[in-house]
Amino acid sequence: MMSAILCVDDEDIILRSLSQDLSRQFKDYTIELAQNAEDALEILDELSSEGVKVLVIVSDWLMPGMKGDEFLIEAHKKFPKVIKILLTGQADEKAIKNAQLNADLKCTFSKPWESSELVSKIKEEIGKLDE
Repeated sequence: MMSAILCVDDEDIILRSLSQDLSRQFKDYTIELAQNAEDALEILDELSSEGVKVLVIVSDWLMPGMKGDEFLIEAHKKFPKVIKILLTGQADEKAIKNAQLNADLKCTFSKPWESSELVSKIKEEIGKLDE
């Protein structure tokens, strides 16, 4: 079964950076990109129907339309075992708490993020899935 990591951000440069960082470290994974939460939810459904298992979602918080915490809660309802990470420059504490309580948020990373720290955290969380 193929595995994927889904990155969601409304900024192209952020998506490109995430894609480059993650594709170098997770060569056996498909790296999927979405520019908003609505597209990301569609991608999750499509991948699921194709038998691709999404292991990780890295989502921005401040996006047009649905915010990152709201998106992660919606994703959690359908895919509760997916590792959820919030990447943001300006999430407020209320949004982070909301995602922690309602979407099993694993952690947050501030922009700009340290690539090695993000990769390490994803590897650590994927390792826990196998336990």
